[in-house]
Amino acid sequence: MTEGSTRAADAERGVEPLPVAEARALVERVTENVGEVVVGKADVVEDALVALLARGHLLLEDVPGVGKTVLARSLAGSIDGTFSRLQFTPDLLPSDVTGTNVFDEAAGGFDFHPGPVFGNVVLGDEINRAPPKTQSALLEAMAEGQVTVDGETHALPDPFFVVATQNAVERDRVYDLPAAEVDRFTKKCTLGYPDVEEEVEVLGRVVGHHPVADVEPVTDVAALRRARETTARVETAEPVRRYVARLVAETRERAALGVSPRGGVALLRCAQARAVLDGRDYVVPDDVKREARSVLAHRVRADAGGDLGGEDATRVVSRALDAVDPEAP
Repeated sequence: MTEGSTRAADAERGVEPLPVAEARALVERVTENVGEVVVGKADVVEDALVALLARGHLLLEDVPGVGKTVLARSLAGSIDGTFSRLQFTPDLLPSDVTGTNVFDEAAGGFDFHPGPVFGNVVLGDEINRAPPKTQSALLEAMAEGQVTVDGETHALPDPFFVVATQNAVERDRVYDLPAAEVDRFTKKCTLGYPDVEEEVEVLGRVVGHHPVADVEPVTDVAALRRARETTARVETAEPVRRYVARLVAETRERAALGVSPRGGVALLRCAQARAVLDGRDYVVPDDVKREARSVLAHRVRADAGGDLGGEDATRVVSRALDAVDPEAP
């Protein structure tokens, strides 16, 4: 199921969009609820919710111990969704991700046993520790909301949201993420260390037991599906679409590998989500500008021999934003 067919499927199932004001209020409740656990990172929580509303996925690259797992768990608890965790290791097999068919002697046939990818919020922890073959098991899931095992296709839960983490410190015994996989992550963000006052607050909350265990839902997946349909229907006028197209084209002129068409779609969808967060049913250029760096930079390879993302890639996107006038025809 492609992104376009996902929207068509929603229409066929009769998903009614929420009013924009209600969708915005839902996001505010979830943000506040997650903020009870994840201290001082409201911007990253908001980024995660933008990606979720935009039917995308989130890549977090950071040092260990800053709250990446806690963010995913508290988000799943806030929407009353199922949470699954995939601990990526060098010996992890694709079937450990997707599931496998097991022979049932009594029935005389095979039964499908779903893997941990079957969840509303799926944490792929240290995804770069698994070999490319195992990483690729996520590609179909992330792009189409389904997995195929032994020629049989199985639909994933709706919503399906992957939060993958990368260890930014250890570079030995890890694998680079293929460009095709990186491109399927709507946003790439960093939590970073808390400041002193935030860390004091963290220490006060977790002494005894961790507050993530006490997260109560403030909405449910049915309401979230309606909020995502609200986002999908936010108006994107032709000048805004042209602005996005010119931005991604500019990155291709300035880098060895520029932003793909999928990246342009992701940027426009995130701009729609940003409009909802601001209480509007239409996108303005400022929505695009606000989302551009976290949506585009990880898809860019600045130099022929360089890596995807990084400071150089961020500069490419910044220069593209400076160079492209949203008001120009």
